[in-house]
Formats: sequence, C-alpha cells, structure tokens
Amino acid sequence: MDHISAPELAGWLNDPARPAPQLIDVREPWEFDTCHIASATPLPMRDIPARLAEIDPGRAVVCICHHGMRSLQVANFLHNKGYANLYNLTGGMHA
Repeated sequence: MDHISAPELAGWLNDPARPAPQLIDVREPWEFDTCHIASATPLPMRDIPARLAEIDPGRAVVCICHHGMRSLQVANFLHNKGYANLYNLTGGMHA
C-alpha cells in the first residue's frame, strides 16, 4: 500500500495516458453528500466487508476519507484481502 497526496492524485486523474484508479470514498453518506470527487464511489467503511465485490482487484484503488485515517484502515483491510495496487489519500478530502 502506498500513500498519495492530493496534488499527485489530481495529476493522475487529469493524465489521459494513465488508467484511472478506482476511487473508494469510505466516509459516511452525509460526508460524501457534502463534498466528494466526481468519479468516487461512496462505500462507507462499515460496508466494505459486505461490498468487496464492488472493488476491482485488477485496478489501482485509492481510498479516501476526511483526514486519511479511516481510508488507511480500509486500505490495510484490502491489502490483507489480497488487493495489491492500493493507495491512501494522505490528508484525505481535507487536503
């Protein structure tokens, strides 16, 4: 699992030469409704185990939350489930 900064993620999302990562926003629905990255999938942290099939193990996955702590826990959980190409957004949406 790697860490990615907000500017690095923005550069990646704006680079047509790079395949887009799957953005998993692990915040609560009300947090997602307040603000989110347009291409992010809302997938609250508590729902991750039941909704693993929605996360593509063949794609790069960027986990996102408010400050980067919940997303780090989810990235570690996914790593333990065998996902390999994982990133945690350092500083989360706050950054």
